[in-house]
Amino acid sequence: MITSQIHRYITSDGSARLIFADTTVITQKAMDIHGTSPTASAALGRALTATSIMGSLMKNPTDSLTLRIKGDGVLGAIVCVSDYEGNVRGYVDNPLADLPSRPDGKLDVGGAVGRGTLYIMRDVGGREPYVGMCELVSGEIAEDVTEYFAQSEQTPSVCALGVLVGREANCICSGGFLIQLLPGTWEETVDAIERNVQGFTSVTALMREGKTADDFASILFNGIEFEKFDTINTEFRCNCSKESYARGIISLGNKEIDAMIEEGKTIETQCVFCGNTYTFSVEELKKLRQKTTH
Repeated sequence: MITSQIHRYITSDGSARLIFADTTVITQKAMDIHGTSPTASAALGRALTATSIMGSLMKNPTDSLTLRIKGDGVLGAIVCVSDYEGNVRGYVDNPLADLPSRPDGKLDVGGAVGRGTLYIMRDVGGREPYVGMCELVSGEIAEDVTEYFAQSEQTPSVCALGVLVGREANCICSGGFLIQLLPGTWEETVDAIERNVQGFTSVTALMREGKTADDFASILFNGIEFEKFDTINTEFRCNCSKESYARGIISLGNKEIDAMIEEGKTIETQCVFCGNTYTFSVEELKKLRQKTTH
């Protein structure tokens, strides 16, 4: 079975790490679920890739990371959520929104996202989740993630993302990487990484050539001793359930549920992430009404 994967590498001196993700299967599933336009597919695929990579840096099974891009462009908000293994789900407000290609022939993701803010929320089980943010630099998402790490976490990082959409509204390839300098990085390592990044072409160009994750690592860590840390299988995974929506209805309180019951119709809810629908009959609503406390 073909899956998306995250591959993690670290320099032998422990001074820098590389996380590379092939998210082609994830992006294709998101495109199938949401019926996205080419530009929306590229934007959502990039956001899913970044979220999956960042989520894989979490430590505990109950941890989660949410990336939210709120721009003033035609796409509206983009929201993605990952668990600690990089399993991710996401949606875009206006999946059919599209823009003409840029003069260089590339999809205008930056224009479709527009100006706004990138938010990162980490839920690690505390009373309140950690929330960091930064203004969007370009709306192209990779540059915005790089800026987020520099501003909010003071971690020198380089992020690159890419999605190639075919003529048949299919995902030819999707992926990206994050390089981060760790405490105690040697100047020689920094110089080598800077040279390698400056000479880097594009994620999708190399993926289309058939370059593997190990090939990416050899290119980006050229001249630096490194080793592979691990490989993780990831997928587009939603954790919605009828029980979770039932809890949501209960949280509305007596007045709202009474109004639903009086209307005498079955209530249908739909998950914004995966499109699954859950229905509640009047009898089920009455049972939920008995569980409310306000």
